[in-house]
Amino acid sequence: MREQSGGRLASNGGHEQARYTTTAAGGGAGLRAGPRRQLVLVSRGDHRAFELVYGELAGPVYGVVRQVLRDPAQSEEVAQEVLLEIWRTASRFDPARGSAAAWALTIAHRRAVDRVRSESSSSRREQKAAEPQPAEDDVAETVAATLEHQRVRRCMGGLTELQRESIKLAYYSGYSYPQVAKLLGVALGTVKTRIRDGLIRMRDCMEVTW
Repeated sequence: MREQSGGRLASNGGHEQARYTTTAAGGGAGLRAGPRRQLVLVSRGDHRAFELVYGELAGPVYGVVRQVLRDPAQSEEVAQEVLLEIWRTASRFDPARGSAAAWALTIAHRRAVDRVRSESSSSRREQKAAEPQPAEDDVAETVAATLEHQRVRRCMGGLTELQRESIKLAYYSGYSYPQVAKLLGVALGTVKTRIRDGLIRMRDCMEVTW
């Protein structure tokens, strides 16, 4: 498209926006007519008119894109995409809604933002793909532990309140039987009996052999 448009990106350093230079000969009259008139001709497939539009808008388009992307190479690429879109969609330009420059720069900003979002999405996908996947054995162990935990909770729910609290304190909190008795305010013999009965009910509920 660069050859067709009459614009070129110079390879030397310096300010990138200044790289967009108009090379179309005899373009003074067309430029004086302004991009608005030229876009009407571009919508009819006029290549010469597009050369003039390119020379008029390439610099501002690149400037907007560069402000968003920062990276010179990506900015040049997206700017060319914008100018190509202008060539393809010139018929959508409505002079009643604003100037040709405003329309073109709106496209430029949208394209630049789309590129940023695309790059961010791609980066997230790469990071996710790079994350180590859990081994099959680890997954199986996790599932088994979860199911076991659910079974214990269900069976604990079938105990009396005193049995449940005694077992929690003795086996989950690490208290001795005398300490459990003191915490619950009951006799030591009562605690021992309730824990024993509760463990038997847990064994039967979970269908295990001790």
